[in-house]
Amino acid sequence: MAVKMRLRRMGSRNAPFYRIVVQDARRAPTGRFIETIGWYDPKQEGLNFSLNVERVDYWISNGAQPSETVNSFIKKAKTVSNKNSISASIPEEDIPQNVIVEETKQDEEIFTDEEDKNQLSEDEGNESSENSEEN
Repeated sequence: MAVKMRLRRMGSRNAPFYRIVVQDARRAPTGRFIETIGWYDPKQEGLNFSLNVERVDYWISNGAQPSETVNSFIKKAKTVSNKNSISASIPEEDIPQNVIVEETKQDEEIFTDEEDKNQLSEDEGNESSENSEEN
């Protein structure tokens, strides 16, 4: 199967938006695809694309052929530093302390809710096994 990496047009009229997809070369560009590996927004200023370079390397190693445009995005993505990349992670030093505290509180609330649910399900399981032993 011949596999290509190409742009797939999305968005509405006069507002184009493209997804970078891995697709069987015999299919239409708007047809079924294997995987989405990035996006491109021509209306956005500055860095207007994102690309999963790990998946690109995987597909190229398996014989996928990038289109000319996708090939130019691959070259740009490999030269762009993580600080300028839209999809790069934010270092912990750059996150305000109050945001970290709020997220920690939310995580603790979710964790205690899950513990309560687990405890209830265990109690119900114990009751059903006790009832079956009595009969």
